[in-house]
Amino acid sequence: MTIPRRTALAGALALTATACSSGKPDSPSKGGSSHLVKTAMGDVRVKEHPQRVVVLDTAELDSAITLGVKPVGATHADAASGFLDYLPKDKVAGIKDVGAVMSPGLESVAALGPDLILTSKVRHGDKYAELSKIAPTVMSETTGYPWKQNFQLHALALGKAAEAKTITDEYGAHVRELTARLGGPAKAAALKVNVVRFVEGADIRIYGRKNYIATILADVGLGRPAVVDKAKDGFSYDVSPERIDLADADVIFHTTYGDPAKAKATQTLGSALWKGLPAVRAGRAHAVDDQLWIQGIGYGAAMAVLGELGRMLPR
Repeated sequence: MTIPRRTALAGALALTATACSSGKPDSPSKGGSSHLVKTAMGDVRVKEHPQRVVVLDTAELDSAITLGVKPVGATHADAASGFLDYLPKDKVAGIKDVGAVMSPGLESVAALGPDLILTSKVRHGDKYAELSKIAPTVMSETTGYPWKQNFQLHALALGKAAEAKTITDEYGAHVRELTARLGGPAKAAALKVNVVRFVEGADIRIYGRKNYIATILADVGLGRPAVVDKAKDGFSYDVSPERIDLADADVIFHTTYGDPAKAKATQTLGSALWKGLPAVRAGRAHAVDDQLWIQGIGYGAAMAVLGELGRMLPR
């Protein structure tokens, strides 16, 4: 099965447009039609088709590029290029770096003259007043687990609801194709899958059910071991290298964020306990890209993850 990393854009869904408003901070500053977007910070009036968009997190960047919009500015991630490596180089070329995700430079954002800023309350709620003085600022409540709802919010703000419908339809079709290739829903559910993340400066995370990557596994209908239900707030169950046997599953995917030695990846993956896991002995433990599987948080990344699942899962 071949699943493309990028999606074609088309489709049909309606946006409700209203007349443009006066130059309030949460309104488009120039003439033209606009529409109201319901956000985590209240209703925000946005230009019908924003042309100068600034995004302040990885999910918003994925959404914009997947929807065919190249932002004029974006925060940088912890990647050599500044932007996550799975994103097409031609799609991020020329985007102005406006600072780190958690500390964007407001002067740099303002200098770009944006007509829309996309981010989330959990990241930049404390900067909302300042950001909304620069341009209409659309914030989702949080990031990660509600990524599909956030994508729809981004699409509405960008005036790309029709394209969003096509993208979500294509994703659904690929999900159904992958489930069928695994032998159908019953066989997919019988295959227990774990995702383990080694994080510099933190314990090892066995991912639960309420995070971005877990939603993709759930869409395909894959089974999860009982340990995931111990995850705090559904996000992750954190363990030391001495308890890595709790990550056992039919298939294990693992990623590393930061220095592998400081993240305990080197120590754990070289240990007898890890090497003795049935999945490891059977060749069903796979190192995958942290930027794609964990940090991408959007349909662009999700389509690529489906492709990797199709190549790595046993059939």
